[in-house]
Amino acid sequence: MQDMTSLYKWQRRITLFAVLLAAGVIILGAWTRLTDAGLGCPDWPGCYGHMDVRKAIEHVNEINTNAPGALREAHKTVPEMVHRYFAGTLGLVIMIIAGLAWANRRQPGQPLALPTLLFFLVCFQGALGMWTVTMGLQPTIVMLHLLGGFTTLTLLVWLAARLYRWPEFLNDCDVRSLRGLAHAAIAVVVLQIALGGWTTANYAAVVCTDLPICEAGWTEHLDFEEAFTFFGHEHDQADYEFGVLENDARTTIHVLHRLGALLVLLVVGALVLKVLARARCNFYRVFGSVIGLLLLAQIGLGISNVVFGVPLWVAVGHNFGGVSLLVSLVLFTRAIHVEAEKAHP
Repeated sequence: MQDMTSLYKWQRRITLFAVLLAAGVIILGAWTRLTDAGLGCPDWPGCYGHMDVRKAIEHVNEINTNAPGALREAHKTVPEMVHRYFAGTLGLVIMIIAGLAWANRRQPGQPLALPTLLFFLVCFQGALGMWTVTMGLQPTIVMLHLLGGFTTLTLLVWLAARLYRWPEFLNDCDVRSLRGLAHAAIAVVVLQIALGGWTTANYAAVVCTDLPICEAGWTEHLDFEEAFTFFGHEHDQADYEFGVLENDARTTIHVLHRLGALLVLLVVGALVLKVLARARCNFYRVFGSVIGLLLLAQIGLGISNVVFGVPLWVAVGHNFGGVSLLVSLVLFTRAIHVEAEKAHP
């Protein structure tokens, strides 16, 4: 029994580490994408045949010295390979978590399905990461890779909450009655994250530079069919770097992302206001305030991207703000679903 208890404690510690690591992988992925380094290493899993990024840099510099411009800039190998190092480490950590869960499977209260799901998810994420490179930044693969990363972090946070048995039951019926609105908030945030991924995958982030929707006459420049062609894009480029869609299609994607932001503001904002108005305990008042602050920060970062022309750190922050808002809503939904008899399993 002592060994099983020890395994459970190690799972909790390692899962918290995995949460931090997954957050780092998401930030590094955004950094890689936004610095146009997604094809900084055109092969996989190494970089120009090297697992050591320093040797890859030497290789690129040597080739470009003899044949200027033959390969991409050497500095673009760094964010791509650093991202791979962290992602690979995350995969190993999740494998350990799943292994500990199965070793401890006879212990009461031990989650098993979730660690197993995370293991298969991170394997699929590895495949998406490979296809992102080998398929030349194909937009649908890029979007799925982003969604997979966000899902991984969200499920790791959920697993940590289960392992720490957080939160305990709170009999705040007025807040617990908001389950339907909480589910709707998660749905619109997931949709908006997908639209954000599709926007960045198609290099449509800077196509509209006016607020609140786009430049005057934007309604005359919409092309939904081309904007949402997920496979089979017709183009004559060697890959999808810097996008292959026409301006009208990119405008359509960007406009829908802006409209999605308004929908998120309305739905999540309504949830926050109802929580703050109905909450009788400090726990839910604080929780509602945190969600509200994350929502305002995310809207502010989105506006800053438009006003300042998508500066790198603002764009990275906007990317991470999206998953932070999603995680907060998922944890809130978990809190209002906790039943009294499960408060002390």
